[in-house]
Amino acid sequence: MTYKAIIFDLDGTLLNTLEDLADAVNRVLVGRGFPMHTLDEYRYFIGDGAAMLITRALPEAQQNDDTIRACLEDFRQDYARNWNVKTRPYDGIKEMLDALTVRGLKIAVLSNKPHEPTKRCVVDLLPNWTFDVILGQRDAVYRKPDPAGALEVAERLNIPPADFLYLGDSAIDMKTASAAGMFPVGVLWGFRSAEELLENGARALIKRPLEILNLL
Repeated sequence: MTYKAIIFDLDGTLLNTLEDLADAVNRVLVGRGFPMHTLDEYRYFIGDGAAMLITRALPEAQQNDDTIRACLEDFRQDYARNWNVKTRPYDGIKEMLDALTVRGLKIAVLSNKPHEPTKRCVVDLLPNWTFDVILGQRDAVYRKPDPAGALEVAERLNIPPADFLYLGDSAIDMKTASAAGMFPVGVLWGFRSAEELLENGARALIKRPLEILNLL
């Protein structure tokens, strides 16, 4: 089949954001007297939006609305200042985007990161490519794995969902792609395992970004 467009997840797919996210949350936790977490633990905290990230990082006894709200505000302020200290595109992403641009495919980003930080990450760290749609989490739209965001991308580009490849690094992305009627591709350089991707609907796995060309 010939695909016409690709949706990318952001964190763990295009950009390695793990350390900056983990560092920001750990600073919040320490500041409020809570224990920190390891980098590997954060691989499984990330993916469902900032509020869930904070909830998972807090001790179970402290996962109440007031504490979550206060820590979330601290995190947003810290991350806004420090989001790009260590965050970088993964190796091979730039070459992949060049190749896709030459082939004339439409490209989009769909993330559970809040909308404005999502746009800032893409614009600042991937400035040499034109993404046709960039969508982060917005209050009016259900976050992934609900397919609403992916279907909105398809509608904006006037391309049927079946003509999309969907690249992501987590179960959430594979479920989103399947629910939207898109082709789910799991990336193995991100935050989660091949087993998780396959168990949740991945129809292909790639180890390096340029391998996406084999699916075109």
